[in-house]
Amino acid sequence: MTMSQSDVQVQQKEGEEDDPSMSRSDSGEDSLDGLMRDRCPLTPSQSPRKRTTSQSKTEPPLLRTNKRTIYTAGRPPWYNVTGTTFKEAFVIGLCGGSASGKTTVANKIIEALDVPWVVLLSMDSFYKVLSKEEQELAARNEYNFDHPDAFDFELLVTVLRKLKKGKSIKVPVYDFTSHSRRKEWKTVYGANVVIFEGILAFANKELLKLLDMKVFVDTDSDIRLVRRLKRDITNRGRDIAGVIKQYNKFVKPAFEQYIEPTVQVADIVVPRGGENFVALDLIVQHVHSQLEKREITVRSALASAHQGQPLPKTLSVMESTPQVRGMHTIIRNKETSRDEFIFYSKRLMRLLIEHALSFLPLKPVSVETPQETVYEGKRLSGKRITGVSILRAGETMEQALMAVCKDIRLGKILIQTNHDTGEPELHYLRLPKDISEDYVILMDSTVSTGAAALMAVRVLLDHDVQEDKIFLLSLLMAEMGVHSVAYAFPKVRIITTAVDKKVNDEFHIIPGIGNFGDRYFGTDAPSDWYESDEGMDY
Repeated sequence: MTMSQSDVQVQQKEGEEDDPSMSRSDSGEDSLDGLMRDRCPLTPSQSPRKRTTSQSKTEPPLLRTNKRTIYTAGRPPWYNVTGTTFKEAFVIGLCGGSASGKTTVANKIIEALDVPWVVLLSMDSFYKVLSKEEQELAARNEYNFDHPDAFDFELLVTVLRKLKKGKSIKVPVYDFTSHSRRKEWKTVYGANVVIFEGILAFANKELLKLLDMKVFVDTDSDIRLVRRLKRDITNRGRDIAGVIKQYNKFVKPAFEQYIEPTVQVADIVVPRGGENFVALDLIVQHVHSQLEKREITVRSALASAHQGQPLPKTLSVMESTPQVRGMHTIIRNKETSRDEFIFYSKRLMRLLIEHALSFLPLKPVSVETPQETVYEGKRLSGKRITGVSILRAGETMEQALMAVCKDIRLGKILIQTNHDTGEPELHYLRLPKDISEDYVILMDSTVSTGAAALMAVRVLLDHDVQEDKIFLLSLLMAEMGVHSVAYAFPKVRIITTAVDKKVNDEFHIIPGIGNFGDRYFGTDAPSDWYESDEGMDY
């Protein structure tokens, strides 16, 4: 590719923050004369983005209708067969002066990348909470929001480091009208690519270590001033004199002292911001090449591992009583009607749940009976229990869990097989708040290779659930799946009603139970639309 220096400047190696209500049009037609003449009239295509809070968000691929959200692409495995994170998120750092067009560049990169699970992390979110005296200064435009001391770099580095490693994070929401953090923090999880933008994105050495690609957005100072004037006058009701005073006192000196010098650490300098399509194309090509190098396979490795090994001690199989074996005979029989299949499956699920609860740690407790005598009993040694189902087949076990555990909280994880790659992909998750403190009962109807179960456990660990507090429950498992989960996560308790020895070339359990979801729900829809690999006896 050939390009002129005005299109993109590539460096050999290594603030001031965008104000939230700024208009980020990257048109070169901005002019101070036009502002003074028209008093900031904006066409619909140039209307300012009115924003009073910081914007950090995740962008999973989806289609929204009036009644539901459909996820159109999944997140492939980000861990290896040992269950440890193998593929870190690719982090792009965007730096530039206030109103340089960083967010516009970020959004155009996201659009052009066309990859699932992209997170936009804004430095806006990490302003420090102001004291009463500092808030009074801010109200008089006397507080310097463009100085490094205005940002909580310690929190920012911690959050970005966890996000890069694939962990679930909580991002503060900063309210620019009150100059304080809101009580609610935004949860962000599942990044293949992280785009981190801010005026001082390159001003901290620890931050620089986390950036895989550093892009400096270079926009003419006159254009940046005009955009700032438009924003403050149109959206904040300020006068021109006050805006210019603040610009000269804080914004311009901060740019010259803290922001402009960091262009030296940039890998790429992008003149003209979001309108520089040549530079954007170069960035996107590089990111795609890096993502391809990080691709990994999990299922094929699982299929060839652990053969002939003894079953792990963390596995608990319910006693195969005549009653249990009789119910298995019914649900495994291909001639069994749907009504009977559902009835006896529910009976097995209830027995399985009851059996699993016996493994929860209990502590001694004394209670007084109605006869005013003391009874020495037991009580759960922990805060609470949460159930998480792997959709769709795992959802069938929720009713049995709720019948046994009163007021239990429920979460859901949707994992489907990509039939082009054969790999499981994470499409959707909804987990209760503060799940990290809970004992988690993870439910799926069947487990064959263990690929979906492995991904679900990894998701829970990424949300800081302790490994020894996870209980994987399934009506039927293959030895391969048991070994896969136990090898990767040796502290996870695996509980089932039966274990079959074989898995065929199509990853179906033999003798198996068939497609549990289709048999339970009475559907014949394409399996890749509904099921995780486990619910399909995969």
